[in-house]
Amino acid sequence: MSMKKILVVGSGGREHALAWSLRQSPMVNEIFVAPGNPGTGAIATNWEDVSANDIDGLLARAIEAKIDLTVVGPESPLVEGLADRFRAAGLSVFGASARGARLEGSKVFAKEFMARHRIPTASFAVCEDAAAAHREVDRHTAPIVLKADGLAAGKGVTVAMSREEAHRAVEDAMERRIFGAAGGRLVVEEYMAVSYTHLTMPTNREV
Repeated sequence: MSMKKILVVGSGGREHALAWSLRQSPMVNEIFVAPGNPGTGAIATNWEDVSANDIDGLLARAIEAKIDLTVVGPESPLVEGLADRFRAAGLSVFGASARGARLEGSKVFAKEFMARHRIPTASFAVCEDAAAAHREVDRHTAPIVLKADGLAAGKGVTVAMSREEAHRAVEDAMERRIFGAAGGRLVVEEYMAVSYTHLTMPTNREV
Protein backbone atom coordinates (compact mmCIF):
# COMPACT_ATOMS: atom_id res chain seq x y z
CA MET A 1 0.00 0.00 0.00
CA SER A 2 1.48 3.33 -1.09
CA MET A 3 2.00 5.97 1.58
CA LYS A 4 0.77 9.51 1.09
CA LYS A 5 1.80 13.00 2.07
CA ILE A 6 -1.20 15.18 2.87
CA LEU A 7 -1.33 18.98 3.19
CA VAL A 8 -4.25 20.51 5.09
CA VAL A 9 -4.68 24.25 4.49
CA GLY A 10 -6.00 26.34 7.38
CA SER A 11 -5.56 27.09 11.07
CA GLY A 12 -8.85 26.47 12.82
CA GLY A 13 -10.76 23.71 14.54
CA ARG A 14 -12.07 22.47 11.20
CA GLU A 15 -8.52 21.85 10.00
CA HIS A 16 -7.63 20.13 13.28
CA ALA A 17 -10.56 17.75 12.76
CA LEU A 18 -9.52 17.12 9.15
CA ALA A 19 -5.93 16.39 10.12
CA TRP A 20 -7.04 14.10 12.97
CA SER A 21 -9.37 12.16 10.67
CA LEU A 22 -6.78 11.83 7.92
CA ARG A 23 -4.28 10.57 10.50
CA GLN A 24 -6.51 7.52 11.03
CA SER A 25 -5.94 6.28 7.49
CA PRO A 26 -3.26 3.60 7.00
CA MET A 27 -2.57 5.17 3.60
CA VAL A 28 -1.33 8.41 5.14
CA ASN A 29 2.29 8.67 6.08
CA GLU A 30 2.81 12.38 6.77
CA ILE A 31 0.46 15.29 7.38
CA PHE A 32 1.37 18.96 7.07
CA VAL A 33 -0.91 21.84 8.09
CA ALA A 34 -0.44 25.40 6.86
CA PRO A 35 -0.26 27.41 8.99
CA GLY A 36 -1.86 25.13 11.59
CA ASN A 37 -2.41 25.69 15.31
CA PRO A 38 -1.16 24.13 18.57
CA GLY A 39 -3.67 21.30 18.23
CA THR A 40 -2.60 20.36 14.72
CA GLY A 41 1.03 20.66 15.84
CA ALA A 42 0.47 17.70 18.15
CA ILE A 43 -0.59 15.38 15.33
CA ALA A 44 1.06 16.86 12.24
CA THR A 45 3.84 19.18 11.07
CA ASN A 46 2.76 22.80 10.98
CA TRP A 47 4.00 25.14 8.25
CA GLU A 48 3.61 28.21 10.44
CA ASP A 49 5.41 30.51 8.03
CA VAL A 50 2.89 30.00 5.20
CA SER A 51 -0.58 31.53 5.56
CA ALA A 52 -3.70 29.90 4.19
CA ASN A 53 -4.09 32.73 1.66
CA ASP A 54 -0.49 32.66 0.40
CA ILE A 55 -1.28 30.66 -2.71
CA ASP A 56 2.14 31.13 -4.29
CA GLY A 57 3.87 30.08 -1.07
CA LEU A 58 1.63 27.07 -0.56
CA LEU A 59 2.06 25.90 -4.13
CA ALA A 60 5.85 26.20 -4.00
CA ARG A 61 6.05 24.38 -0.67
CA ALA A 62 3.67 21.62 -1.83
CA ILE A 63 5.76 20.99 -4.92
CA GLU A 64 8.98 21.01 -2.89
CA ALA A 65 7.57 18.58 -0.29
CA LYS A 66 6.03 16.36 -3.00
CA ILE A 67 2.57 16.55 -1.47
CA ASP A 68 0.21 13.88 -2.82
CA LEU A 69 -3.07 15.52 -1.80
CA THR A 70 -4.02 18.96 -0.51
CA VAL A 71 -7.23 19.40 1.50
CA VAL A 72 -8.47 22.98 1.82
CA GLY A 73 -10.46 23.95 4.92
CA PRO A 74 -11.16 27.72 4.74
CA GLU A 75 -13.38 29.37 2.14
CA SER A 76 -11.13 32.35 1.41
CA PRO A 77 -8.26 30.57 -0.39
CA LEU A 78 -10.79 28.65 -2.47
CA VAL A 79 -12.47 31.89 -3.51
CA GLU A 80 -9.01 33.23 -4.40
CA GLY A 81 -8.39 30.27 -6.70
CA LEU A 82 -6.08 27.99 -4.70
CA ALA A 83 -7.63 24.79 -6.05
CA ASP A 84 -7.40 26.04 -9.63
CA ARG A 85 -3.71 26.91 -9.24
CA PHE A 86 -2.87 23.54 -7.70
CA ARG A 87 -4.73 21.62 -10.39
CA ALA A 88 -3.04 23.65 -13.13
CA ALA A 89 0.30 22.63 -11.61
CA GLY A 90 -0.71 18.95 -11.74
CA LEU A 91 -1.34 18.57 -8.00
CA SER A 92 -4.33 16.75 -6.50
CA VAL A 93 -6.50 18.96 -4.33
CA PHE A 94 -9.79 18.50 -2.47
CA GLY A 95 -11.59 21.81 -2.76
CA ALA A 96 -13.91 23.79 -4.99
CA SER A 97 -12.72 25.83 -7.93
CA ALA A 98 -12.90 29.62 -7.65
CA ARG A 99 -16.03 29.50 -9.78
CA GLY A 100 -17.72 26.98 -7.51
CA ALA A 101 -16.54 28.74 -4.36
CA ARG A 102 -18.46 31.85 -5.37
CA LEU A 103 -21.56 30.17 -3.93
CA GLU A 104 -19.96 30.64 -0.51
CA GLY A 105 -17.89 33.71 -1.25
CA SER A 106 -20.76 35.91 -2.40
CA LYS A 107 -24.23 35.84 -0.85
CA VAL A 108 -25.51 37.93 -3.75
CA PHE A 109 -24.18 35.43 -6.30
CA ALA A 110 -25.63 32.51 -4.31
CA LYS A 111 -29.10 34.06 -4.01
CA GLU A 112 -29.20 35.09 -7.67
CA PHE A 113 -27.99 31.61 -8.67
CA MET A 114 -30.82 30.02 -6.69
CA ALA A 115 -33.39 32.40 -8.16
CA ARG A 116 -32.10 31.81 -11.69
CA HIS A 117 -32.28 28.04 -11.35
CA ARG A 118 -35.55 27.99 -9.39
CA ILE A 119 -33.95 26.59 -6.26
CA PRO A 120 -36.25 27.34 -3.29
CA THR A 121 -34.90 30.18 -1.16
CA ALA A 122 -36.21 33.07 0.92
CA SER A 123 -37.30 36.15 -1.03
CA PHE A 124 -34.57 38.78 -1.06
CA ALA A 125 -33.32 42.11 -2.31
CA VAL A 126 -29.75 43.12 -3.13
CA CYS A 127 -28.78 46.53 -1.76
CA GLU A 128 -25.80 48.35 -3.24
CA ASP A 129 -25.70 51.18 -0.70
CA ALA A 130 -26.91 52.05 2.79
CA ALA A 131 -29.83 54.20 1.64
CA ALA A 132 -31.25 51.34 -0.42
CA ALA A 133 -30.75 48.91 2.46
CA HIS A 134 -32.54 51.19 4.93
CA ARG A 135 -35.47 51.53 2.50
CA GLU A 136 -35.61 47.76 2.09
CA VAL A 137 -35.63 47.25 5.87
CA ASP A 138 -38.63 49.58 6.13
CA ARG A 139 -40.53 47.37 3.68
CA HIS A 140 -40.23 44.35 6.01
CA THR A 141 -41.74 43.33 9.28
CA ALA A 142 -39.40 41.82 11.86
CA PRO A 143 -37.63 39.46 12.10
CA ILE A 144 -35.45 40.57 9.17
CA VAL A 145 -32.37 38.77 7.87
CA LEU A 146 -29.38 40.77 6.63
CA LYS A 147 -26.30 39.22 5.04
CA ALA A 148 -23.02 40.84 4.09
CA ASP A 149 -22.23 39.83 0.53
CA GLY A 150 -18.64 38.68 1.05
CA LEU A 151 -16.77 36.47 3.49
CA ALA A 152 -16.91 37.84 7.02
CA ALA A 153 -15.45 35.01 9.10
CA GLY A 154 -18.91 33.67 9.95
CA LYS A 155 -20.08 37.00 11.39
CA GLY A 156 -21.76 38.62 8.40
CA VAL A 157 -25.35 37.52 9.05
CA THR A 158 -27.79 39.32 11.34
CA VAL A 159 -31.25 38.07 12.26
CA ALA A 160 -32.76 41.32 13.43
CA MET A 161 -35.72 40.99 15.77
CA SER A 162 -36.81 44.59 15.15
CA ARG A 163 -36.49 47.20 12.40
CA GLU A 164 -34.30 49.27 14.72
CA GLU A 165 -31.87 46.37 15.05
CA ALA A 166 -31.93 45.87 11.29
CA HIS A 167 -31.13 49.53 10.66
CA ARG A 168 -28.19 49.26 13.07
CA ALA A 169 -26.97 46.22 11.15
CA VAL A 170 -27.08 48.23 7.93
CA GLU A 171 -25.08 51.01 9.57
CA ASP A 172 -22.53 48.54 10.94
CA ALA A 173 -21.97 46.83 7.60
CA MET A 174 -22.29 49.64 5.07
CA GLU A 175 -21.42 52.80 6.98
CA ARG A 176 -19.05 51.70 9.74
CA ARG A 177 -17.68 48.90 7.50
CA ILE A 178 -17.12 46.49 10.38
CA PHE A 179 -16.87 43.66 7.82
CA GLY A 180 -14.60 45.60 5.49
CA ALA A 181 -15.21 45.07 1.78
CA ALA A 182 -17.49 42.11 2.57
CA GLY A 183 -20.20 44.56 3.64
CA GLY A 184 -20.09 46.65 0.47
CA ARG A 185 -23.35 45.02 -0.59
CA LEU A 186 -26.11 43.58 1.55
CA VAL A 187 -28.75 40.95 1.00
CA VAL A 188 -31.96 41.75 2.87
CA GLU A 189 -34.25 38.75 2.95
CA GLU A 190 -37.38 37.41 4.56
CA TYR A 191 -37.10 35.47 7.81
CA MET A 192 -38.15 31.85 7.50
CA ALA A 193 -38.94 29.83 10.63
CA VAL A 194 -38.84 26.05 10.69
CA SER A 195 -41.23 24.19 12.94
CA TYR A 196 -40.29 20.79 14.35
CA THR A 197 -43.56 20.23 16.21
CA HIS A 198 -44.70 17.69 13.61
CA LEU A 199 -41.72 15.43 14.23
CA THR A 200 -42.06 12.39 16.51
CA MET A 201 -39.39 10.26 18.16
CA PRO A 202 -39.08 6.75 16.66
CA THR A 203 -40.22 3.80 18.70
CA ASN A 204 -37.83 0.96 19.53
CA ARG A 205 -39.38 -1.10 16.78
CA GLU A 206 -38.80 1.68 14.22
CA VAL A 207 -35.14 1.92 15.27
